Amino acid sequence: MQSSSNNNNSGKSFRWYGVITLFVIVAISYVDRINIAVLITDAAFLNHVGIAATDRVSQGFLATAFMLGYGVSAFVLTPFCSALFGVRRSLVFGLILWGVVTWASPMFHSYGMLLASRVLLGVSEGPLFSLASAYIKAHFRSDENGKPNAFVNMGTGLGLAIGYPLVGWLLTQFAWDTSFHVLGVLNILLGIPLVLAFVRMPPAHADGVKPSSFGEAMARVGGIVKGALQTRHLFLITLLTSAALAYLWGSSNWLPTYLREARGFSMREMGWLASLPQYATVLAVFVGGALIDKVGRERVPFIFMGASAGVALSVLMAINARDPYAAACCLVAANFFWGLQSPAIPSTVQYCSRPEHTASAFGVTNGVGSLVAGFMPALMGGVIGAMSHGAGAGPAAASSSASGFFAGFALLIGTQVVVFGCGFMLWLRERSRGVATVSGSQLS
Repeated sequence: MQSSSNNNNSGKSFRWYGVITLFVIVAISYVDRINIAVLITDAAFLNHVGIAATDRVSQGFLATAFMLGYGVSAFVLTPFCSALFGVRRSLVFGLILWGVVTWASPMFHSYGMLLASRVLLGVSEGPLFSLASAYIKAHFRSDENGKPNAFVNMGTGLGLAIGYPLVGWLLTQFAWDTSFHVLGVLNILLGIPLVLAFVRMPPAHADGVKPSSFGEAMARVGGIVKGALQTRHLFLITLLTSAALAYLWGSSNWLPTYLREARGFSMREMGWLASLPQYATVLAVFVGGALIDKVGRERVPFIFMGASAGVALSVLMAINARDPYAAACCLVAANFFWGLQSPAIPSTVQYCSRPEHTASAFGVTNGVGSLVAGFMPALMGGVIGAMSHGAGAGPAAASSSASGFFAGFALLIGTQVVVFGCGFMLWLRERSRGVATVSGSQLS
C-alpha cells in the first residue's frame, strides 16, 4: 500500500517536469517568433532583404507569413501528429525542423525567400500548443488544469520578455544574422534533450501507436478531426482565440518600432522597455491560472470579459498619453490584463472537448485563430504607413509617424471588443446548458 502511494506521488511530481519542459519550449519558440520584430528596426537587415524603412506593410507581412504557416499547420498537421506520432515524437520532430530553419534563415538573400522561411518556421511550430494541451489533458483533471495551463502559457510572456532585450543586445554587439544562429542552436541543444527526458504520456493515452495500414491511419485521423469539430462552443472559442491572438501578434510585432519611432526611445531603452509588458504577462498568466481553478470552469467567461475591458482601456490610455514613459506603463497594464485571458483559452477547450480530441480541437481553435490573427501585423502596418505618408522630414515626420502608430494601435482595442462579446456569449450558453441539465435531472 505504501509503495503504491509513493509511486502515485512520484507520477504526480514527474508530470510537472513535462509541464516545465513545455514551458521552456514555448519560451524558446516565442523568442524565435519576435526575432524579426526587433530586426526590422535595423537598417543592415532591411537592406539585406530589400525592404525600405518606410515600407510598413512588407515589414508587418514578415510576421503575417509566419502566422499563415503556423495556422495552417496547427489546423492540418495536429491530427496527424496526434494519430501517428504522439506528443513526444512530434515535439522532437518540430524542434529539429524549426531549429534548422531558424539557423539557415540568413542564407536567404531576398524578401520572397525570407517570407518562405517564415512560413516554414510557422509550419514547424504549428502543433506545439495543441500537443501541450493534449499532454495537460492526459495528466491533469479538469478541476486542476488551470495551473499547468498557466505555467505553459507563461512561456509566451517570458519568451517575449527575454527575446526583445536578447535580440537587441545581439544586434548591438554582433551582426544581425547572429540572432538566427544562436536561436537555431538553442532549439536543438536545449529543447530536444528536455523533451526526451521529461515528456511522457500515461499508459491510458496511446502516444503515437503505429497504424497497421494507410487506411487505418487515415481513419484514425478522420475520427480525430470529426471529434474535434464536435467540440462544444467550437465557433465561439475559435472567434475569441482569433481576437486574443490578434492583440498578441499586433502588439508584440510592432512594439519595438512603436517605442523607437513613436516614443523616441533608444535601441537600449527599447529592449528593456519592450520586455516590461511581457513580464506583466508572465505574472498575469500565473494569476489567471490560479483564478481559473478557484472560480470554476463555468465562470471562466467572466475572466474573458473583465480582462478584455482592462486591455481596451489600457491601450486607449497609452494612445492618449503625452509622456512616453506613461504610455509604456499603460502598455504594461494592457499586457497584464491580456495575460489573464491566456490560460483561460486552452482550459476552455479542454473543458469542452473529449480527451482523445483535445489536441485536434485546440489545433482547430489555435490554427484558425492564428490564421485570422496573422493578418493583424500587416493590417497595422498598412494603417501605420497610410497615416504616416507624406510627412517629409524633421519634427513633422516624427509627429506623423507617431500619429500612424497611434492609429495602428487603436485597432487593438477592436480585438478586445470581440473577446468581450464572445466571453459574454459563452457565459450565456453555458448558463442555459446548466439550466437545461438541472431541469432534465429534475424531470428524471
